[in-house]
Amino acid sequence: MKTRTFFAALSLGFLASCAQMSHHEAIQNPAIRKAAQSARTRSDHDALTKYFEHAADEMQAKAEEQRKLLQQYEEKSYLYGREAQDLISHTTALVRKYGETSQENRKEAALHRQMALEQGQSDSTAPSGKMAGAAFAEEPRKSN
Repeated sequence: MKTRTFFAALSLGFLASCAQMSHHEAIQNPAIRKAAQSARTRSDHDALTKYFEHAADEMQAKAEEQRKLLQQYEEKSYLYGREAQDLISHTTALVRKYGETSQENRKEAALHRQMALEQGQSDSTAPSGKMAGAAFAEEPRKSN
């Protein structure tokens, strides 16, 4: 009985500790939202790309942890008694949520990566100050 109670408490504690912000919640985060809206330079978009890739990796790791836990619940449901089905359905929902959030973060990272590349291309094709001035400089007039 003590072992069963211990596993149930441990499992519920683990599930509660794994709750993380979803992509939509991250965008609702004022700092991230402001950074995404004010991104103008290549380095801004590169930083956002890294942020979203890191968030996607974290979500993927959490999904994997939940998959392992789900496997434990399914294989040894007798340890969890009546709560087994609830734990299985809750963990299945978390696996799905973390997987979807990971995909959304990867899409957001790809979007910012593309914007960074476009920004880098526009920066490299823009004429420098000297060349821009030289292109519009008047040719010297020949005096007669």
